[in-house]
Amino acid sequence: MSNNSYLAFGDKQNNLCDLVSNNTKNFRDDLDLEDSDLRSCALRLAQKGDYSQAIALLSQLIRRHPQNAIDYNNRGLIYFQSGETQKAFCDYNTALQINPSLASAYNNRANYYAACGKLAAAIADYDRAIDLNPSHVRARINRGITWRELGQYEEAIENFDVALLFGQLEGHIWAERGRTYHLWGDWNCAIADYRRALTQLPQRKDAPGWRLRRQLENWLNELLSPEHPDSLS
Repeated sequence: MSNNSYLAFGDKQNNLCDLVSNNTKNFRDDLDLEDSDLRSCALRLAQKGDYSQAIALLSQLIRRHPQNAIDYNNRGLIYFQSGETQKAFCDYNTALQINPSLASAYNNRANYYAACGKLAAAIADYDRAIDLNPSHVRARINRGITWRELGQYEEAIENFDVALLFGQLEGHIWAERGRTYHLWGDWNCAIADYRRALTQLPQRKDAPGWRLRRQLENWLNELLSPEHPDSLS
């Protein structure tokens, strides 16, 4: 997989629970917690990097509801984030067997294919996610990154242009479109997009998008450095 940040979760819940603090290792299937509480706790733990406990909670949910495609999809994503990519792939496939219309599972499986260098398969899954949910901006961004990886810069730019129409994740889109212009050799457009993205991406280390901001700053410095033959001030 390249250094680009493919975007994943399409089913995150914002109201993460505070019911679980330091005792997740003692969770049992008979604990009287609502499904929504378990899901919220699992996602919160994953955000903190406690992947093993997040997976344990989602596995508990899957035992309760073995036909819930979203739980398989979310567990697959956490497996993927923890480096257990083959388990992630299996969970994505199970999710899609249960619900062939789950757009976020196609996006997540496409990210797996992209990480493995199977870019044509990734494009096919991103296409399917977008067919099912045209407003799936994450899939559009990821598809643009993959077109760029394939050297199809014009297709990537057109993809990012359409993604901007939805008014979501604009900082991410400008950053990735700027990188595409950068690699394509249009440094003026690249610098303009990088600067737009910097107005949107967070400066806090714990905020989503911070790593992309740091990467973008490096890309911009590369273009503006005195050593660059076409640097602009």
